[in-house]
Amino acid sequence: MTELPMEQTWLVLVELLTDLRKRGTQIPDEVPKTVRLAKTTINFYKADPTNPDMINEIKRINDFLNSVQNTLLDLAEEVGKDYKDEWLNKLMRASRGERVVEKEENAPKFAVGVPSGFSMVKVTFQEPLSEERLNDIAEEYGVIIEFEEDDVVAIYGDQDNVKASLKEIASFFQK
Repeated sequence: MTELPMEQTWLVLVELLTDLRKRGTQIPDEVPKTVRLAKTTINFYKADPTNPDMINEIKRINDFLNSVQNTLLDLAEEVGKDYKDEWLNKLMRASRGERVVEKEENAPKFAVGVPSGFSMVKVTFQEPLSEERLNDIAEEYGVIIEFEEDDVVAIYGDQDNVKASLKEIASFFQK
């Protein structure tokens, strides 16, 4: 399936989020969660875009992306006007359907939607985990943790951050 402008917008926002975190910017708790919800909803929409009920999902996706975009651009402005303008330009290009962020064409099928330059790992637990605790880990280590099932999560972000979060999550494997 071809890439949707909302996917490019999501990728740009993930890159902006990552860059802000690297700069030491404090990100509000709801932003990573909203980023995950947006990606999950995009994937849900892509599963059957011809279904008439999916029009509601487009609105939800846009609401999620707009919320994250507004928050991150406000934070980007604190870094500097030129910095904000650079990211605003990328977001405008993405919204017009331009490919701003390249995804690896030969990426494995199970890692759909992982931005290029990011690492991704899936973890299956013996029993379902608390989403709240995983959200804390995601925020602490600057990764995105997406629930695929109650006991399966996908973790993606910078390779070092993914490794560090996995060490923290390793405690869940011990009984």
